[in-house]
Amino acid sequence: MRHRLGRLRWYVREVTGEATYDRYVAHARSHDPGARVMTRRAFERSRTDAREGDPRSGFRCC
Repeated sequence: MRHRLGRLRWYVREVTGEATYDRYVAHARSHDPGARVMTRRAFERSRTDAREGDPRSGFRCC
């Protein structure tokens, strides 16, 4: 049962994008341990700006 709940939690985090920040932090710290890591808020803002600024994505607000 615990294994299934763990897999469900992993799946939900992947689908919602929640795990993306954790991967970013791990990547940043593995490449340069002394580097400053963006806060979650700054990271999400950066992702949103990149998504909205990409003309290939076809993102439209209204």
